[in-house]
Amino acid sequence: MLTKIIEFSIKNKLIIGLFIAALIGYGAYELKRLPIDAVPDITNNQVQVITVSPSLGATDIERLITFPIEQANSNIPGLQELRSFSRFGLSVVTLVFDDGIDVYWARQQITERLQQVQDQIPKGFGVPALAPVTTGLGEIYQYAVRPKKDMKISMMRGAAYHTGLDRQEAAAGCSRRSGSKQFWRAVKAI
Repeated sequence: MLTKIIEFSIKNKLIIGLFIAALIGYGAYELKRLPIDAVPDITNNQVQVITVSPSLGATDIERLITFPIEQANSNIPGLQELRSFSRFGLSVVTLVFDDGIDVYWARQQITERLQQVQDQIPKGFGVPALAPVTTGLGEIYQYAVRPKKDMKISMMRGAAYHTGLDRQEAAAGCSRRSGSKQFWRAVKAI
């Protein structure tokens, strides 16, 4: 079979050449239409439950808050992984679901189970709350600068810097780092 293909290719060079040229042309056409993301979002499907209790140490946080939340949520269908950490005054439980699970359905399941858990947590020791729906890249502001005709790279860099500056400073809760082109978002603790 392979020898017949090689023999056909040698005898019909023009047909093979046209076929390869058409294949390269089609590939170039599809390459221009291909939406390429420079920073693909590879974050898994997860929901976080955060509880703040400033008066408790790590051991008490684990015993009184983290463990009951883990136990109540351990049997949700599609749950792939359940991990948590307990620090002084803070409990974070992360529930990772299969990619096919709708994140809003998962949040609803967790919210229903948190209603039961709130009765087990002593009064005044914190209220479990779901973290916002976000991904690993959700907090990164992305924009693109497209060049006009005869625009130099230095002009594009200046336009990118000032565009980012104007939009970042206009957003609530964003601050400019002194002497740098970096920004951070000030987050108020729960």
